Amino acid sequence: MAPTEIRMHSGVGEIDAAAWDALVGSDHPFVSHAFLAGLEAQGCIQPALGWQPCPLGLYEDGRLVAAAPLYFKGNSHGEFVFDWAWASAYARNGLDYYPKLLCAVPYTPVSGPRLLVGNDAEAGLRRRFLLAAIEERLESFGLSSAHLNFVDEAGANAFSGTRWLPRFDWQFHWTNRGWPDFDAFLAALKPKKRKNIRQERAQVAAAGVRCEIRHGDEIEDSEWRVLHHLYLSTFEAHGNHPALTEAFFHHLGRSMPRQVVAVLCRRAGRIIAAALCLRSADTLYGRYWGADEQVAGLHFEACYYQGIDYCIRHGLQRFEPGAQGEHKIARGFLPVRTRSFHRLVDARFSTAVDDALRREGQALEAYRDDLLDHSPYRQTSQDSA
Repeated sequence: MAPTEIRMHSGVGEIDAAAWDALVGSDHPFVSHAFLAGLEAQGCIQPALGWQPCPLGLYEDGRLVAAAPLYFKGNSHGEFVFDWAWASAYARNGLDYYPKLLCAVPYTPVSGPRLLVGNDAEAGLRRRFLLAAIEERLESFGLSSAHLNFVDEAGANAFSGTRWLPRFDWQFHWTNRGWPDFDAFLAALKPKKRKNIRQERAQVAAAGVRCEIRHGDEIEDSEWRVLHHLYLSTFEAHGNHPALTEAFFHHLGRSMPRQVVAVLCRRAGRIIAAALCLRSADTLYGRYWGADEQVAGLHFEACYYQGIDYCIRHGLQRFEPGAQGEHKIARGFLPVRTRSFHRLVDARFSTAVDDALRREGQALEAYRDDLLDHSPYRQTSQDSA
């Protein structure tokens, strides 16, 4: 198998949606054409923010057979795999780290397919072609580096025997063990953890807050405006740039109506807080949280407990509530490995970063062992991936 043509497009939006989604090989929401093209069309990614789309497409006889969501990056914002120290080292040596090439989903620390090849017998070979095409672009543009962030396990196999540097970290995920309801999940926890969760949920109820679940096609325009307002206020309160536009929120509701899952928290009829999630056939992904009022326990209720309950009721196998947060362990989430791969052209820096990543990896393995010593479950249950 040999591709007849490799194209670097100016955006996912100029690629046929059905052809792109067929290569994803699943209903993973964040690498879908609707999500990625929506970011472009609704003003969420642009060169002024450090994102210039340049997705790759591999074509045979004019048919798209492989693709990768690729970007020229002018900074490291919105990536969640932190390479600020590498950029600083380049600057101290009078070298330019930016622009760089990044294969990822903007603003989204969720593992999934990055080298999109479908599920046929040529999948492994086509991943290698995509990787080679990225390396060729890296060289032809004279860039410092290329990066693939939050790569799923199948994609990670494509890096075996290459010069790409592997890196990993931990996120905290919940796994469904077949509990029939939320109370059965609680019964699997140690008594103290179970008691604390019940107390947190009771605080929310006592404050007169009621949570309701809405899918994208069940959210009214006025509610989308509130959701976006809460998203803006939370990002601004933490000094972060809120890149997602209100138009993008509406776009999600229209284009992915049953994959959008929102938790609306009302008191006296008014939405005072909300959590916005997306889902696939087997996984719920927590993304954005915001609140106009501070209510004890409400963040945990909206962002964790409502999601766990949703997964149990709908038969979803996993709940990935977002990056970071050791406090999630006490609420039933355990460490799961995330992967990224990095190609630095300068051999000196590549060697130094490789050494640093090996030491970082040793520390992270010890960190995981310590985390599992604090598992909330009565017996050892989920292991990390």
